[in-house]
Amino acid sequence: MPIPLLSCRVHATAEPPIPTARAWAARYDGAAGPMLDLTQAVPGYPAHPGLLARLAEAAGSSATAAYGAIEGDLALREAMATEISHFYEAPVAPDQVAITSGCNLAFAMAVSVLAGSRDEVILPTPWYFNHRMTLELLGIPAVPLPLRAEDGFLPDPDRLASALTPRSRALVLVSPNNPTGAVIPSDLLARIAILCRERGVWLVLDETYRDFLPQDGTSPHQLFSEPSWEDHVVHLYSFSKSYCLPGHRVGAILGGGAFRQALLKLLDSWQICASRPAQAALAWAIPALREWRHGNRRLMQERAVGFERAMRAAPAWKIDSLGTYFAYLRLPEDLPDALSVAEDLASRHGLLTLPGPFFGPGQQRHLRLAFANAAEPALSALPQRLTALHEAASA
Repeated sequence: MPIPLLSCRVHATAEPPIPTARAWAARYDGAAGPMLDLTQAVPGYPAHPGLLARLAEAAGSSATAAYGAIEGDLALREAMATEISHFYEAPVAPDQVAITSGCNLAFAMAVSVLAGSRDEVILPTPWYFNHRMTLELLGIPAVPLPLRAEDGFLPDPDRLASALTPRSRALVLVSPNNPTGAVIPSDLLARIAILCRERGVWLVLDETYRDFLPQDGTSPHQLFSEPSWEDHVVHLYSFSKSYCLPGHRVGAILGGGAFRQALLKLLDSWQICASRPAQAALAWAIPALREWRHGNRRLMQERAVGFERAMRAAPAWKIDSLGTYFAYLRLPEDLPDALSVAEDLASRHGLLTLPGPFFGPGQQRHLRLAFANAAEPALSALPQRLTALHEAASA
């Protein structure tokens, strides 16, 4: 009797990177000390007690056990619109906000509205691996746009213009970036947005880590000040990092006009509504926990400084980029490719990282280290683990 076939798209999609890396760690014997896990971008501190209390209260309410509005509960959309208007110094309305079950699903729904199997989506490399996996699962071709360390891993508008074709439907940017931590300057982002608009290409901007931007008193960009932004910009956001609620899966999409009307179909068929207890708690948290979020931003900046300071003890490993949650580390020239190094670090030296090839082509000489959940003892032990591998490989 023949075995029923599975989807060829799913079969062709790469395995999830973090479980793959943790499988390497399962072979570690503990000889170098406790395992240091720098794979996943999770906050290194718990959610605010007031937020957890409101989550518990909302979870016990019959009101939040019922279906909610497809586009998200109004209280959260109003709080989000007010916060965005303040943060970006531009008016954003609640009916331009949609609440989703996490930002990965937000991306999947957004690109499903914008592109199909005969179109193309431009993904700068190194890319966020779940973006690439999602496009592959949807059957939407992803076109790599290589970014260079010497350019600060920032997109070059001239090279982007050359990469655009009649099949290009969207450009996806992540700022602050995962995996490099690079932040796209406002003037550069404005140039790219103008180029996309002139070429009839949507700009999808993922700002999951925006609450960890260096605070200088200015808006990170002016995209929402442009009167017709709804016609060419889609914005993504995640509550997981800023509010320490990754397990509750809440994200958001900003968009309007024809895009929003089409998005409602996806919202209804793919999720119906996002978790309502989490929505209720976050509607309170957005205005109430602003100072708490600012304190966490400063903590992440201190950890970035601590990471950079610790790495002075391992000078053969070059920090090519550093910011928000991440460091993008270049391997010493005499070491093999990043996949081999990452597996060896995990299985023999108790250091879990993600190798560059998980983030796209041309990344064989890099590792991503997520230092957000690494306290001072872990950062202090990091150079020793890296140096031990380097010395063993050179022996």
